[in-house]
Amino acid sequence: MAEAQKWPDVLWAVRHGESAANTARQAAEAAGLGVIELAMRDPDVPLSLIGHRQAAALGRWFGGLAASRRPTAVLVSPYLRARETAERLLAAAEMTRLSVVADERLREREFGVFDGLTKRGIEESFPDQAALRRRMGKFYFRPPGGESWCDVILRLRSVLATLTRDYRRERVLVVAHQVVVLCFRYLLERMSEEELLAIDRAADVANCSVTAFAFDRRQGRRGKLVLERYNFVAPLEEAGEPVTTRPDAPAAPE
Repeated sequence: MAEAQKWPDVLWAVRHGESAANTARQAAEAAGLGVIELAMRDPDVPLSLIGHRQAAALGRWFGGLAASRRPTAVLVSPYLRARETAERLLAAAEMTRLSVVADERLREREFGVFDGLTKRGIEESFPDQAALRRRMGKFYFRPPGGESWCDVILRLRSVLATLTRDYRRERVLVVAHQVVVLCFRYLLERMSEEELLAIDRAADVANCSVTAFAFDRRQGRRGKLVLERYNFVAPLEEAGEPVTTRPDAPAAPE
């Protein structure tokens, strides 16, 4: 007798829409400033107007799927920009009856003393830390008071345990952040540090892009989630909405 499926049928990992922080960072870097001007905490940063439109466009794409292929569960980072993306997406998809579960393990990577700084600001304010990061690389480097990519991966390991315990055979939509999307790939595809960072160097994860995994029972002993698409932005392009790829994280020194 075949062993019972432990994974969801589908897992969509979506980065939030463009946020006010994304645009503020771009403006600060263009002006050569060291500090990104935002009068709020990172968890409280809302979507930009473009971000709202991106989320609605993606929601219409999800709403256009057959009922048997739409999400049955939604997990979201508690950060405002992710929650607003999920709410706008579900409204546009006419799927507002779905409950949305906020999970702090899906939050943005914490930047510690680098929070709110551009590359120039980091170099000027924390030259020793900037040099240490260059030696260690972004995967293992942890800014004071912040997290490394490995720290994010550690908390996402427990998210995967929740998915296999509570969401078997479900179609799960996760709305979170760029590093979270990349770290899901690292875990589900069993990547090395070098493989993950090569993907990160190739291109940023676009706002409201879709990274999708589908269960394939032919893989492994009991089946596993297999990547179907990455950084999928066709729903935005078809709706005529801008495709934006501005990172949330400060531009750390290379």
